[in-house]
Amino acid sequence: MAIWFRHLLTDGLARRRPELKELPFVLAAPVKNKIIITASSLAAEREGAFVGMAVADARAAVPELLVIDAIPDQAAKLLRLIGLGCIRYTPIVSLDRDGLLLDISGCAHLWGGEREYLKEIVLKLRAAGFDARAAIADTPGTAWAVARFAARHPIIASDQQVAAISNLPPVALRLEPEVLERLQKLGFRSIGPLLAIAPQSLRRRFGTHLLLRIDQALGRVEEYLEVLVPPVPYTERLPSLEPIRTVPGIEIAIEKLLEMLCLRLQGDGLGVRRAILKCHRIDGKKVQVGITTTKGSHSVSHLMRLFRLQIDKIEPALGIELFVLEAPRTEEMEVVQEQLWAESKGLGDTSLAELLDRIAGKVGANAIQRFLPSENHWPERSVKLAGSLTEQPETAWPELPRPIRLLNEPESIEVMALVPDHPPKVFVHKGKRHTVTKADGPERIGREWWQDHGQHRDYYVVEDSEGCRYWVFRSGHYDGGDARWYLHGYFA
Repeated sequence: MAIWFRHLLTDGLARRRPELKELPFVLAAPVKNKIIITASSLAAEREGAFVGMAVADARAAVPELLVIDAIPDQAAKLLRLIGLGCIRYTPIVSLDRDGLLLDISGCAHLWGGEREYLKEIVLKLRAAGFDARAAIADTPGTAWAVARFAARHPIIASDQQVAAISNLPPVALRLEPEVLERLQKLGFRSIGPLLAIAPQSLRRRFGTHLLLRIDQALGRVEEYLEVLVPPVPYTERLPSLEPIRTVPGIEIAIEKLLEMLCLRLQGDGLGVRRAILKCHRIDGKKVQVGITTTKGSHSVSHLMRLFRLQIDKIEPALGIELFVLEAPRTEEMEVVQEQLWAESKGLGDTSLAELLDRIAGKVGANAIQRFLPSENHWPERSVKLAGSLTEQPETAWPELPRPIRLLNEPESIEVMALVPDHPPKVFVHKGKRHTVTKADGPERIGREWWQDHGQHRDYYVVEDSEGCRYWVFRSGHYDGGDARWYLHGYFA
């Protein structure tokens, strides 16, 4: 079975905004240097505004035309939602351009036959506001062609594909624009004459795709559908051996369900945005409570705290025999590093110390170091090794930007720069030439006169043409004759 939506996007928009139903409106998007109509309503088509027309020309023909900006991928999302709704009629639904293809084998008798089945689906879609046409045939190709181009008889009897498509135009075969243009130039106005030509001749002039489409439409070659897969339902069930009536028993049931649900969600990289707990009582009645989160979460403790606020609303009566936890709404979550401690114990947590001991036993004690800020001007002297996990810093870390990797000793570089205080335009480090595209600075850092004597440093943050960022500095004044440039660190 094939379903075609003649005005998918505009019907969907009018469904959400009823005031647009009787107005001529179109959806448009920029294409090269023009604004082109990508979808038009039935009222707009009656006035002369069609898909592919420039908006300026359409407004000249229809002064009262309403133009709405098209949203990318909106048609695919809307078609997917409709396809998911059609799974109630058949488990095999496939998206196809501006329509759907359904494998209805063994389903039509549930609605009283193919005619009643087709009528049920089409009327449901039209009641929802969509201008839909449908056809039933033994092959997807024939059903697709009849739904779009046949005026009557939407149900094609078995083995009647040739008669059904012979009078239809070649575009009904789902061919490329180049092939359709060639067929039009040669005078082919229907599919029938093509069926009378030897396959070798068609292949020589039009390629193999035309023959494939003909064979698919006539059932000589099987056409496989890409099945629309519905969202995975995140549901967990917990039956009770004995009816549960107490609050502690309900809490234990909820916690077990959350553990099972969150384990699945964590494996799929998802978090709960809405969860519903359904409690089936032994008297046949059902009570339910729900929670919502502002951000996706698969934390059992957090979700459990939210459900505890709802437990008072659960009336167990004679007892609950089945708990069902559903997560109808989820969202993707970024992978974050798990906490080493549940509460803010910080570096004083013994579990952290034990973890570091285990790591040190494998990689060596000297491979793990902790640094603290030190009150020194020179960047390479502004940090010091901490003696223990509990040692506290004597001063705060600098608020100015510092590279994530600081070299132990600055490395000399060759620089081309304007004078006197301009950042480098080009610098060469270890034989590689870097062209600077962005720069920030200078930040002047004076030498610690009480420790040694020498020149000050003017630091710059520079970014080269490859997007890499460096921390470079000039030692001394440029016009002093002894100024030199160095690379001191790398930013992330």
